[in-house]
Amino acid sequence: MANEKDAHACTLDKIISLCKRRGFVYQASEIYGGMAGAWDYGPLGVEFKRNIQNEWWHYMTQLHDDVVGLDSAIFQHHTTWEASGHVGHFSDPMVDCCECKARFRADTLIEDYCENHNAKTDKPVDTMSHEEMKAFIDANINCPTCGKHSWTDVREFNLMFKTYQGPVATESSLVYLRPETCQGIFTDFKSIVQSNRMKVPFGVAQVGKSFRNEIIFKNFIFRTCEFEQMEMEYFCKPGTEDETFDRWRKDRWQFYLKYGIKEENLKWHHHDKLAHYAKDAYDITYNFPIGFEEIEGIHSRTDFDLSQHMKYSKKDMSYIDQDDGNKKYIPYVIETSAGLNRNFLMFLCEAYEEQNVGTDGAEDYRTVLHLDPRLAPITVAVLPLMKKDGMAEKAKEIQQELKEDFVTDYDQSGTVGKRYRRQDEVGTPFCVTIDPGTLDSSSPEYNTVTLRFRDSMEQVRVPIAELTARIHQEIKNYTRK
Repeated sequence: MANEKDAHACTLDKIISLCKRRGFVYQASEIYGGMAGAWDYGPLGVEFKRNIQNEWWHYMTQLHDDVVGLDSAIFQHHTTWEASGHVGHFSDPMVDCCECKARFRADTLIEDYCENHNAKTDKPVDTMSHEEMKAFIDANINCPTCGKHSWTDVREFNLMFKTYQGPVATESSLVYLRPETCQGIFTDFKSIVQSNRMKVPFGVAQVGKSFRNEIIFKNFIFRTCEFEQMEMEYFCKPGTEDETFDRWRKDRWQFYLKYGIKEENLKWHHHDKLAHYAKDAYDITYNFPIGFEEIEGIHSRTDFDLSQHMKYSKKDMSYIDQDDGNKKYIPYVIETSAGLNRNFLMFLCEAYEEQNVGTDGAEDYRTVLHLDPRLAPITVAVLPLMKKDGMAEKAKEIQQELKEDFVTDYDQSGTVGKRYRRQDEVGTPFCVTIDPGTLDSSSPEYNTVTLRFRDSMEQVRVPIAELTARIHQEIKNYTRK
């Protein structure tokens, strides 16, 4: 039984196969051999990703009166990244194999070796100098790609993509593709306070693309060169940051439970080594098929960001607190930063099941995505039982009505059982079937349809006039069975 269970467990390979087969994610530039670290989101993928983003936005802004939105530019003045520390500090230690030219993060190479060989370093890897990393690698590690033993020196690799604005490539025209979305929130802080009459404490939410020239891309869409972040920077009065930090930690944990992630698949990771700007930091990690990995960081950033931008821009970034005797201070910041692409992968892994629906001891497995209906790329599939006798025309008519409220799909190819299976595999929570009784005025089923539920496979008759309202109610009351 254990082997049978393992055979039907969720694996990353199964998720990748489903994503390509059903139009969630494709390899970018695949006809030219692919592009490392870049992926295209297909017809179902864009709907699914947009739904995750929309639910995050709804949760963060609509359900929190003190959080507003922003969409800042990808290109920021190059001094922005000097002030933030990215020009000077945003890098990883890199080492190359001299034989096959494979490139590795030196710290990760050492950590993987120690884990696989039950070895230890004299000091924590993240405190080792480049020379110490190089000495350990030379003494112990062969190239994982070719097996040879010839390494370059360890050197820093800046993760920002560089380009130039304008016709001449000079230092003054140097710009970067942003490695994170939050800096635009900090540079616009005063404008947001003044234009929207915001009072501390308040937050600014943003969803947008970021770009990092990673040394290694791996695990499908988990680590890529371009990705989307869902970030919120919450500005609070100095002295209240610890309480605010704890509140947002609890709040963000609840978000994942609300949308169907099992609590046993989530775990906190506390940062022992903090970034140069941080007072405290936790990650929410999810139990992917590759193990527990980060999906969101909650960081207490102190007043570092606003202070740095005030220093570099020579503009006053302080806040005048009219509710506290016009006291002037630099707000502290609590950041919540979630990866949209990682959330995409997490929700797929959580929802994936190969379920035995056979009867009388027979094996009959269906692949099903138990997605929350608010996230599912297709909400309702409309299926005529047969193409003839006006059923297809009636199905199209019903689909047209449902389109006003839901993302729909129409399918008349193959048996209705096979069509149900296709919809199960992409996570469609509801199927509506039109049969002869729907059109037969002498039948008690006249002007009704069969509403089929993905998770339970239960089927009920619903009047066409009540169909939209019924589906809305089912979505509102949804819990995974």
